[in-house]
Amino acid sequence: MELSLTLIIIIITCLISYYGWKNPEFINKQLFTPYLIKREGSYGRFLFSGFIHKDGTHLLFNMFTFYFFGNVVESYLTYVFGFEMGLIAYLAFYLLAIVIADIPTYLKEQDNPSYHALGASGGTSATVFASIILMPLSDICIFGIFCLPGFILGILFLGYAFYKGRTGGDNINHDAHFYGAVFGIVVIVLISPENGLQFWEQIKSFSLF
Repeated sequence: MELSLTLIIIIITCLISYYGWKNPEFINKQLFTPYLIKREGSYGRFLFSGFIHKDGTHLLFNMFTFYFFGNVVESYLTYVFGFEMGLIAYLAFYLLAIVIADIPTYLKEQDNPSYHALGASGGTSATVFASIILMPLSDICIFGIFCLPGFILGILFLGYAFYKGRTGGDNINHDAHFYGAVFGIVVIVLISPENGLQFWEQIKSFSLF
């Protein structure tokens, strides 16, 4: 197995998450807690919370998804910018996605001492939707059973994340999913507006039948 940057990020995330499970105090110090960030200036939580996860299921889901879609984005960026600059761009893309996806939640929850979040959802969502812009007609399968073209599943996911972000109530940071997705879309289109045009042309020609 080639040791891609995607795989290196996954390994680092798994190691940090595992360390956190063995050391709960470490997780408490890295949790994305807007209330504490505002009052203590602990802005590192924006980034470091993306490398810790609640449990094995949470970690597996995020990293399994990130592995497949992250490799697509990594390959694209190294093709566009060259190998070394492409890897730097890819790392910046992933880290910025984690941070930027949490900013709306920070603004909404900064006076709520009981709100906490963790996980790489913003970065993962950004890579998924960047991949959808690049390959909108490629199937995405849920649990290997239910498959839909990426752009259709993406529309459904965005609608669901936006709705749940407004209603809440399930302790999942849906806003991070939504804004991570938007970040991924915007970055790819800014890098090459042609990708946006190709995306539109491909979905216009799509037919379920």
